[in-house]
Amino acid sequence: MFNTAPDIHYPEPRITRFLFASKAMAPLWTIVRIYLGWQWLTSGWGKVTGGGWIGAEAGGAVRGFLNRALELSVGERPSVTGWYAWLIENVFLPNAAIMSHFVAFGELLVGIALITGFLTGASAFVGGLMNAAFLLAGTVSSNPVMFILATWVVLAWRVAGYYGLDYWVLPRIGAPRGGFGSGKPAGESRAPEAHGQH
Repeated sequence: MFNTAPDIHYPEPRITRFLFASKAMAPLWTIVRIYLGWQWLTSGWGKVTGGGWIGAEAGGAVRGFLNRALELSVGERPSVTGWYAWLIENVFLPNAAIMSHFVAFGELLVGIALITGFLTGASAFVGGLMNAAFLLAGTVSSNPVMFILATWVVLAWRVAGYYGLDYWVLPRIGAPRGGFGSGKPAGESRAPEAHGQH
């Protein structure tokens, strides 16, 4: 017997609605989005135009990075977990040339998408996945900060791309434009009109 009870929707708290869905916060998320995009763009551009990542030399830089990660998976205090080391050894290293292209062009495309505000939530999510992959491989660098910022941009997807291509793209793919014209948070529905008592 199927459950015919209606879906229960929990209301979004005002504070999160303000932080992640308010037009007032759109400028802040625009700055964060462009900062993240610039980090990915410069990193990807360096890989695409440098050696060891694409073309005939593809895979060389990735193999060096992954072999270093394997070294970090052994010893008394390994910083790379066993299951991720297994993935590196059995999935990533045998496909190092393909992985190399994915990383180089992935970083470049995520950077362009974030800077232009194109599918901001999805782009930040992909960027966060790359940060997580680098962290799992034992590379810290700027990855923790970028991962945190990417997570926040994903939460603010409704307004993070408002000053960008998402202003036109999101409504075309079915996402509500929100109440920007009236100063309401994005996605907030208009309250029903009040009726006098009879």
